[in-house]
Amino acid sequence: MIRRLTLPDSAALQGAADARLSAPSAERNAAPILAVLGRIAPARGRVLELASGTGQHAATFAAALPGLAWQPSDGDPEALASIRAWVAAAGLPNLHPPVLIDAGRPGWAAEHPGHDMVFVSNLLHLISGAEARAAVTGMLAALAPGGLAAIYGPFRRDGALTSPGDAAFDARLRAQDPAIGYKDVAEVAGWAAEAGGGVAETIGMPANNLMIVLRRGAD
Repeated sequence: MIRRLTLPDSAALQGAADARLSAPSAERNAAPILAVLGRIAPARGRVLELASGTGQHAATFAAALPGLAWQPSDGDPEALASIRAWVAAAGLPNLHPPVLIDAGRPGWAAEHPGHDMVFVSNLLHLISGAEARAAVTGMLAALAPGGLAAIYGPFRRDGALTSPGDAAFDARLRAQDPAIGYKDVAEVAGWAAEAGGGVAETIGMPANNLMIVLRRGAD
């Protein structure tokens, strides 16, 4: 399901001479996310990125992690033009053109199996609980046995919003669509367990965000 939400970056998106869009938040969080991915990702393998958005992260991370074949994707067909433009501008042999994947659709992973890592940034709070469950379940199903799923974003912890900024942002999201908003860390862990995985690590990130790292079982 595609939602046209008003987000903090909505008015700040900037375009290049080509179709590339740039979001300030993606610029800010790229370095701390990359620091984690550089530590947990395999030296070589296949990575699927869900909800690639502008495509900035895909270009940045593929350049910094040349041993990984990076596959960007998005569920919004309108986002693919910017991602394609970032891929073309980067000119990297390990960065592939984007594919259309609705991560909130149950069963999507059947068409995208066998990855060593699946990564998503700032998605779960923008979709419903049912869609978030399908995304987490699908991420684990898209992994090879023993692979990792890395989920970055804001979360509730033990049912609570832990900063005034998070409370305000969650309220703004729910005012636009009552079905969306922050998911709880425990919810994500439960969905992972149901899908045959588990939480390998939960990492504190800047701006009160988290990186939740899931591992698929060895089957």
